[in-house]
Amino acid sequence: MSAHLTIQQAGPAMTLQDMGRPGYRAEGLTGGGAADRLALYEGAALLGQKPDLAAIEMAGSGGTFVADADIRIALTGAEMAANIDGEAVVWNASHLLPAGAKLTIGGARNGSYGYLHVGGGFDTPLVMGARSAHLACGIGGLLQSGESLPVGADKGRDVAMTLPKPDRFGGGRIRVVASMQTTAFTPETIERFVTTTFRRDARANRMGVRMDFDGDGFATEEQLSIVSEVVVPGDIQVSGDGAPYVLMYECQTTGGYPRIAAVLPCDLPRVAQAQTGAEITFEFVEMAEAVALQARFEAELKSLPSRVTPLVRDPADIRDLLSYQLVSGAVSATANPFDEET
Repeated sequence: MSAHLTIQQAGPAMTLQDMGRPGYRAEGLTGGGAADRLALYEGAALLGQKPDLAAIEMAGSGGTFVADADIRIALTGAEMAANIDGEAVVWNASHLLPAGAKLTIGGARNGSYGYLHVGGGFDTPLVMGARSAHLACGIGGLLQSGESLPVGADKGRDVAMTLPKPDRFGGGRIRVVASMQTTAFTPETIERFVTTTFRRDARANRMGVRMDFDGDGFATEEQLSIVSEVVVPGDIQVSGDGAPYVLMYECQTTGGYPRIAAVLPCDLPRVAQAQTGAEITFEFVEMAEAVALQARFEAELKSLPSRVTPLVRDPADIRDLLSYQLVSGAVSATANPFDEET
């Protein structure tokens, strides 16, 4: 009999997500999947399992959860206040969730999307090869209070493992390459685009993230004559009001707005995790550099399991134990430390 994780109280935008459904774009369905794919790889590394297993994606805040058997969990993505039966637990780490214990996850302290992984993944039915909810296409839906999710067979045992703290939260520099209509924008417009400090707008979801900014909007004289064509996650469309939108994993399959640039896939998690108001700037890189940056990112993904370390190190496993200053200073065996000096 498999274990179940029951959602006692669900946050406002909680879904089940994995790597999505590639291969259906010709039928009008984009891949979807987790807004921050890197978080899935981190959770997999912490639990010693494959990154294609489904996890709970929590937008902005979490909820409360109870399992009917002992299960392993991992918490990744945007850091959220979390505790098990009132005892605080570390984020970006794995833990044991005992049967009947209450896991409480609060609001995000940084970033936008937090992830709750379980050992073995969630064993919900596959729909077109994936378990992800695709809200824009009506596949699945928001997780609800009282819902019980089956947990798959867990072949791992390790808990209390952690990864170095990620640094993709808070916006920052986003690297882009030229897109289909980049040359349709004047050099002056492109220069203003790369020198503008944008702010992540509150108008953002799993389809796209709007960029707020000061000053005039961005436009090209050819934008009214553009024929709708294929768009992909990372494309930056300039809408009719002149605001750039970075398309995310639930974006439409085609679009007719001009695309001023395209975000490198390795930088898309940084866009997804930017909180409302976070400052973002864009920097063009040449295609050869973009390919090298993406290859380096993918190599780092593969190396994540080797970077996992115990939350509490066993002295027997510390090779350089003698280099640690375990005792400092000296004390007297006879003097009373509470006596005042005379």
